[in-house]
Amino acid sequence: MSDIFGRDPLEDLRQSPRALMVQRGVRRMLRAEGWSSISEVTLKTGRRADIMAISPAGQIMIVEIKSSVADLRADAKWHEYRAFCDLIYFAAPPDLSIDIFPEDAGFIAADDYGAAILREAVEEKLAGARRRMLTLMFARAAADRLHLAFDPSAQAPEY
Repeated sequence: MSDIFGRDPLEDLRQSPRALMVQRGVRRMLRAEGWSSISEVTLKTGRRADIMAISPAGQIMIVEIKSSVADLRADAKWHEYRAFCDLIYFAAPPDLSIDIFPEDAGFIAADDYGAAILREAVEEKLAGARRRMLTLMFARAAADRLHLAFDPSAQAPEY
C-alpha cells in the first residue's frame, strides 16, 4: 500500500536502518510475550517515544532505542518518559554493552529477528487517570495509523 507520493504510510522514515532493526526485534519479542506495540508515539509533552507497548493487563511500557554510543550520549530526554509508563527500557543492538546504559532503566538487546531482556525495568505504577489517558491515546494512534494505511489520502488527525 502506498500514499499519493508512493510511500508506505506504515513505514517509519525517521529511524536509521540500524534503529529500525532494533525496533523490529523488540516489537517481535513484545508480540511473542502478548504485548501490543506501536512505534513513534507522540506524548503530550511533544516528545516522541520510539516504542510504546501495552500488556494484556494494561501495563504501559516505553522503549527508547539507541543505535550507537553517540546516540545514547546525545539523549538527555529519556527521563521525561517515566511519567508516561509503568516500565521504561533502553533497546540497542547486541554489539553495544549494557554497561554504558543507565542502571535505573531496563535493557533489551535486539537484532532484526528478536530480542532479549538483559535487565528488567523497575515498575513505577502510573496513576489511574494517567493510565486511562495513555491507553486511549495509544488506541487512537493505532487506529488512526491503520486508517491511513487503508486511506492514504486521508488527512492525519492532530491531537
